[in-house]
Amino acid sequence: MTGTPVAAVVAVGSELLTLGRTDTNSPYIAARLQQRGIRVAFTSVVTDELANLTEALSHALSRASLVVCTGGLGPTDDDRTRDAAAAVLGRTLHEDAAVVEAIRARFGRRGLAMPVINRRQALVPAGGLVVPNERGTAPGLWIPADDRAVLLLPGPPREMMPMLEHALDTLVGPRFGVGTAVQRALVIAGRSESWVDEQAQPLYAAWRDEHPPVATTILASAGVVELHLSAHGPDPAALGLRLDAALAALAARFGDDVVNTDGASLEATIGRLLSARGWTVAAAESCTGGLVTARLTDVPGASGWVDRAAVTYSNTAKIADLGVTPELIAAHGAVSEPVAQAMAEGLRARAGVDVTVAVTGIAGPGGGTPDKPVGTVCFAVSGPDGSQVRTVRFAGDRAAIRAFSATAALDLLRRYVVEAAP
Repeated sequence: MTGTPVAAVVAVGSELLTLGRTDTNSPYIAARLQQRGIRVAFTSVVTDELANLTEALSHALSRASLVVCTGGLGPTDDDRTRDAAAAVLGRTLHEDAAVVEAIRARFGRRGLAMPVINRRQALVPAGGLVVPNERGTAPGLWIPADDRAVLLLPGPPREMMPMLEHALDTLVGPRFGVGTAVQRALVIAGRSESWVDEQAQPLYAAWRDEHPPVATTILASAGVVELHLSAHGPDPAALGLRLDAALAALAARFGDDVVNTDGASLEATIGRLLSARGWTVAAAESCTGGLVTARLTDVPGASGWVDRAAVTYSNTAKIADLGVTPELIAAHGAVSEPVAQAMAEGLRARAGVDVTVAVTGIAGPGGGTPDKPVGTVCFAVSGPDGSQVRTVRFAGDRAAIRAFSATAALDLLRRYVVEAAP
């Protein structure tokens, strides 16, 4: 086959829809296929009913050259994936004597007789191949069909994962001639998803027409945008050089908005920057209520550079714990740049750390005024090069405002550390 193969993943099991169980297999399978250079068009979850299974498999085969199903290969009456696959592909099922004996031997090693119902697991569609299962009784099945193929795998992850790797090496790779997918990531903070996409589009358009083409994906969370690049081909080294050049072009386009070019989180990047300088940090938080500190201390090794935090939600706490004067609050309000700066400088003086970050704002739903509506948040960073302040107005509900505020505080801290004098 030519071109990039397209796959679909189907997770089978009524428990995934009726009992609240989480489908962890599909994301894993999709990631492994992508790493092998196979584009995943979609994943789906379907119940055990035969009619639903056959409809889901038919739909998947109409859109993908490779369909990977997980689940429904057990011995009970509701395990119908092999029956659905045989029906969709127009194949008859026959019992594979070698599989029967393998299952019987597995039970025998435990001193048990094989239940008769386990013979169902030895049914193989005509033209299909058995994918061995070293960790369970349900073998997988590989069923080629013209220019397409179906791979059936059991549901338990500890069984499915090694079987998938075996199939990728011995069945999927040789049939579809897949190469390697190489990936890169660029993380940007302080910009909206639409703005980032608008700036990057001229580069994307050129890359799509080049060889090998560079595929791009944009992901956005509260205040952070990730650009993911990937390319597929037989030469990983050449692909890496191609993507490195693309990454450099994006980094040049976005300048100091770039957090990193390795896909690390904003807080992990801050940790690396602080560690490189030998600095410690403390946070003074009001409206975020500890979210900034929680993110910093989520990073392994944070004890090497996080000193302390002060959640000073009330004016009384700001005065008592940070040394903010009542007169300053009265003159400017608790949500103001002067108070944010006083919070950062007061904590730095008390903690004796190298740098501090402070945030105070109105997360809502109440508390806003015409001059300071809900979503108004003030930030400050204090360090060896003095203090920097910033005010931002965020939209959204209370949770969104708090999440965006935490990111904005961290990004202001990052920029300060990067720009500080050696």
